[in-house]
Amino acid sequence: MDLKEIQNLIKFVANSGVAEVKLEMDDVKITIRTTLEGNVTETTYVQQMPSQNPMQQAIAPQVATPTVVEVPVVEESKYITIKSPIIGTFYRKPSPDKPMFVEVGNSIAKGDVLCVIEAMKLFNEIESEISGKIVKILVDDMSPVEFDQPLFLVDPS
Repeated sequence: MDLKEIQNLIKFVANSGVAEVKLEMDDVKITIRTTLEGNVTETTYVQQMPSQNPMQQAIAPQVATPTVVEVPVVEESKYITIKSPIIGTFYRKPSPDKPMFVEVGNSIAKGDVLCVIEAMKLFNEIESEISGKIVKILVDDMSPVEFDQPLFLVDPS
């Protein structure tokens, strides 16, 4: 399906009065949402479906606190991943002139602040839900992060 066909589909759905349309083809998944009130807002999501081994996909829980999930990689199976609870900008320091919250090799306890994520001009401290040792920091300072994106690898032993 090319861009012109997608644009025509968006126009058709907007004029039809339907609130939402989902279309799945071989390797493309499209969702179009509109509002039925006077103003028509179009939101289109085009997603390339994975073509190899769909059984390896895992659905992550949708929660507002840091998600702790075991990493499925064999050599890192003993590590726990701390994931972002929100979308925003990841900061490793409380301010530019202060030291980093944590470094690789630091021991952390439950409740320790690991980083700050700025979302809509609010700085949210992300606290650890587990105790252990930071093995790897997976995000660069001042980088945008998505919901449920892995931030840290922690060795709980």
